Amino acid sequence: MFDSEDRLSWLLAVLAGVLGATAFTHSEGYFVTFMTGNAQRAVLGYFRHDVLLSITAGLLLVCFVAGVVIASVCRRRFWSGHPHGPTVLTTTSLVAATAVDVIEDGWGVNMLDFAPIMLVVFGIGALNTSFVKNGEVSIALSYVTGTLVKMGQGIERHMAGGTIADWLGYFLLFSSFVFGGVIGGCISLVVNGTWMLVVATAVCAVTTAYTYFHMDRRRVLD
Repeated sequence: MFDSEDRLSWLLAVLAGVLGATAFTHSEGYFVTFMTGNAQRAVLGYFRHDVLLSITAGLLLVCFVAGVVIASVCRRRFWSGHPHGPTVLTTTSLVAATAVDVIEDGWGVNMLDFAPIMLVVFGIGALNTSFVKNGEVSIALSYVTGTLVKMGQGIERHMAGGTIADWLGYFLLFSSFVFGGVIGGCISLVVNGTWMLVVATAVCAVTTAYTYFHMDRRRVLD
């Protein structure tokens, strides 16, 4: 029912969930996967007389879009033989986020500053371009709202005479993202913000190595 691309999407969705948990548990409530929330914050902050809220939310939107654009450029120019090359950019951004955090506050800080969070958001934007078909993203890893809409539509098709395959894939993608959040939440109970970034970076690096040197090579050979 599901191929290697589907299974890889679940793995990367888990990674996105872990990254979301990293920011949520060790920052001032910044959204790194929820761009709908950032869009509303960017506007509604002014109505709450909180200009800083609007500015930070707007900057996170810019970082996310920049990650998408730069990953797409790299995919077109440098990663023709690596369909999931954007994971490299995500790992690089997490390494940079960790380095910035350590330089600014050392290894003992619990709450992450805004600069590392911007780099994490950039990496998540890049990660969302990991699955492209006909020039468009075919699987949005952190777009949970869209995934749930598609799952609901699939459930209706199943009820109208379709099969479980109409919605099960979307459910598994959603569940993978939530599972990543659970993993990240558990990790946050035993490490501070800096080490949470280190763990997330290590997980992303292992995932990148697997996709870049195994999954992508097998796909090209096929």
